[in-house]
Amino acid sequence: MVIDIWKKIENKQFASIYLLYGKESFLINETQQKIVGQAISEEEMDFNFSSYDLEETPVETAIEDAETFPFMGERRVVVLHNPVFLTAEKTKEKVEHNVKKFEQYLSSPSPYTILVISAPYEKLDERKKITKALKKQAEVLEAKKLNESELKTWVRERAAANMVQIDEGAIDLLLALAGTNLMMLTKEIDKLSLYVSDTSRIDESVVESLTARSLEQNIFALVEKVVQRNTEDALRIYYDLLKQNEEPIKILAVLSGQFRLIYQVKELARRGYGQQKIAGFLRVHPFRVKLAAGQAKHFTDEQLAAIIELLSQGDYEMKTGRQKKEMIIELFLFKLHEQSLSNAR
Repeated sequence: MVIDIWKKIENKQFASIYLLYGKESFLINETQQKIVGQAISEEEMDFNFSSYDLEETPVETAIEDAETFPFMGERRVVVLHNPVFLTAEKTKEKVEHNVKKFEQYLSSPSPYTILVISAPYEKLDERKKITKALKKQAEVLEAKKLNESELKTWVRERAAANMVQIDEGAIDLLLALAGTNLMMLTKEIDKLSLYVSDTSRIDESVVESLTARSLEQNIFALVEKVVQRNTEDALRIYYDLLKQNEEPIKILAVLSGQFRLIYQVKELARRGYGQQKIAGFLRVHPFRVKLAAGQAKHFTDEQLAAIIELLSQGDYEMKTGRQKKEMIIELFLFKLHEQSLSNAR
């Protein structure tokens, strides 16, 4: 897990070779920064740090650098970006790579160099000899979206790195309000940590007061208020979005997406799919599936179908200019409130 790799790096237990691959760019960049920050000092950066884009530079050039003795320091860090030859992608590369030279280095890596391979690809070609050799020799980080448990652990660790403690309820609320984007969460945790510097504890009230909501999370909160039959608060959230210059047509699109997700999660759960399998099938984060499943309990299939039809009708009316855009969503919210009331009876 990424947290375990980070702990080793922070304790200066370095591997000779790191392979960082996957689509979660934040994890790749953060890991790379931790390696560089822990392995060499700022004074050594000019002499003992090198970065190569393998779409522009042959891999053997980078390997020659990795085999060079460090200057005025204990070690070198050499980062290789975009090693497309590790994938099955068919591309017209600008340069030819001596992959054999790379294979030879992997079998006997330099003891004074940390080689970091940064591969922003979802999959590597496991059939290739070079990929097999690299995975065998390297400390491997697959930078994929964290599941709910990993995400909560990551939030705790990020808070701990800022010398603060975060309550379990505060973690749940933070994920509900800010979403699961790691870059956004990092900014929020760092901000909250600064705010609680006196007490060193982040609780739910601090998260509620200070966390910035994304449009998607505001829409989730809006739907949640309607589920709770609190139309007044739902309208307040909507009016706040308008004050923030959010376009009604964009708000309607996100609303439609949320109710489609609720409907799909409800249907797939009925078919026996688990949370992780639903998330993979719908290509959304498992935590979003969990939240949608909670909201799905408050609607029947017929109600969800009627709501999606209302949203589709609202979209048509907005695009044809039949009614004032802001009014269309207001009317939708009132109709949604009526749905919730009828469901409660």
